[in-house]
Amino acid sequence: MTQCKEESVRASWASNHGVGPNMLSTDADTGGFAVECIKGNMLLRETAREYLPQIIKLLRSIHSAKAERWMGKFEPVNEVKWHLPYAAKCMPPEEVRRVKTALRNAEVSIKNPPLVPCHNKFHCRNIMLEDSMPGSHDGARLLAIDFENCDLGDPMWDVASLAADLEHKTQFALLKVHGATEEEKRRLRIYLPLVKAHVLILCVFILCVLSLYWAVLFHVERNTSSLTVYVVDFDATQPPYTDTQPLIGPMVTQTTKSMLGSPMPHLGYITKQPSDFANDPMKVRQAVYDFHVWAAIIVNANATALLRAAVSEGNPSYDPLGACQVIYVQARDQETYASYILPQLNMLQTEITSKFGQMWTRQTLQDTSIPLSNLQAAPQALSPAIGFSTFNLRPFAPAAATPAVTIGLIYLIIIAFFSFSFFLPIYMKFASTPGHPSVTFPQLVLIRWLGANSAYFLMSLAYSLISLAFQIPFSNGSAPATAVANNPNAYGKASFVVYWMVNFLGMSALGLACENMAMLIGFPWTSMWLIFWVITNVSTSFYSLDLAPKFYYWGYAWPLQNIVEASRRILFDLHSRLGLNFGILFAWVAINTILFPLCCWVMRWKTIRQKKKVAQH
Repeated sequence: MTQCKEESVRASWASNHGVGPNMLSTDADTGGFAVECIKGNMLLRETAREYLPQIIKLLRSIHSAKAERWMGKFEPVNEVKWHLPYAAKCMPPEEVRRVKTALRNAEVSIKNPPLVPCHNKFHCRNIMLEDSMPGSHDGARLLAIDFENCDLGDPMWDVASLAADLEHKTQFALLKVHGATEEEKRRLRIYLPLVKAHVLILCVFILCVLSLYWAVLFHVERNTSSLTVYVVDFDATQPPYTDTQPLIGPMVTQTTKSMLGSPMPHLGYITKQPSDFANDPMKVRQAVYDFHVWAAIIVNANATALLRAAVSEGNPSYDPLGACQVIYVQARDQETYASYILPQLNMLQTEITSKFGQMWTRQTLQDTSIPLSNLQAAPQALSPAIGFSTFNLRPFAPAAATPAVTIGLIYLIIIAFFSFSFFLPIYMKFASTPGHPSVTFPQLVLIRWLGANSAYFLMSLAYSLISLAFQIPFSNGSAPATAVANNPNAYGKASFVVYWMVNFLGMSALGLACENMAMLIGFPWTSMWLIFWVITNVSTSFYSLDLAPKFYYWGYAWPLQNIVEASRRILFDLHSRLGLNFGILFAWVAINTILFPLCCWVMRWKTIRQKKKVAQH
């Protein structure tokens, strides 16, 4: 039982370090354990030569893993001595003498070897080869099994154990792959400073670029007041209700003003006069639709008058929700509304109805002129007395539209980026095709530019068709700005074509920038550019810039921000800034088109210089 527990600990160690199969479960009482089934075969000594680099990699992973306190010292000489008496019964006398001689030589020659975690039974039968593509060895994954002897030991014992299990020719290949010649050591001394420099560059790059993503929401609590909300009190300001002493309107405005002085995060409430909107509540809705503010609270002109009449007349049809309105446009940014605006507005409504309810109940019950039967006929006029009707002018629906205006757009960048490496070998065929005259450099530049944009044109169509395939509406008519409308489209049946053109222009803006940078900086630095390009576009497009530090205002000029805004306009019939969006995207395409020939020339110059260096050597 104890031995089983020890093997369980060793198997768990191997699983944690990725050198053995994944541990599925263990029994603390019995030491029993279960590991994941490896879909593959045992490594054959006949084919081991083909996997020597992977074998050495696995062996070094074991030797470089963290040593644990439970690891003892594995002594190969003592291990052989322990087994020899039992094996000697079946061995010829000459072989026994030979083994004893080898043991004496090992005891004399090997003193204080380095001790690292070792498998100590590392041979082909304890190496599993996971299934891979036929004929492919570079991507093969090897795992070791049977770690029952895993302890601290001499790493060369594992190498010797494996070598003894291999064919004679493979033994020499193993030692060559594992060992380092003087020439290899010399190159290693040259490469180490370069590796350190690359690691340092990557660390600084990760710190700087990924910080852009984390920092975009760093001051959300401080900037919540940037999410502005109009508070417009029409209560008793319009005839025929001007003779009524207003109660609800002042309560709402006083509460919102008091919140502005709160140290807690709060929305940016702005009190407006009805005259600012020509005494028309519909113009308040228009202001919300036009993105002047994120939401609006309207106290209706007859709010107090209807409440008083309900109590004095015992009106059973009185509806508390007719007192106030909350107006917003969810499709503008559903995440910002769900996370920051609506929770704050709900808290405000609760506070207002609570405070007003206490004041109104006390005042009503003290008025002896109001018959009790009236209150019994209209109890809602006493509690809750007032409420808020919510008007979401443009709901965000269906849910399948989420990728079209958020995370799905990342693939627009990635597809555009990888089209460079995918199509470049094809374009280079024009430059040097045996048996045919090569095109001139200006012709090649033109072919590449036209080819890239033609690819973007078709790929953006494929990308756009995904939204159509998942039944996102594209053929509904538009709706009045001040009306609540579900799934209206800005351009009716032409909405899909406009949506496609936004994606095409956006892919050109994103993709040509990637093409230029790939030609300028080359690989592997292009992958770093992709990370930067994705992070800067995502951080300024998928989160409201009103909540971000002002440093991020450059995001308004970034391509993805304008693709998102234009897509929302088309899909949900929002306030149109399509001219601005198209203008910014066209500017990106134009700038990158101007730079495109220069970047092509730089790439050609670097290629020619590299060929000259190779020829000189």
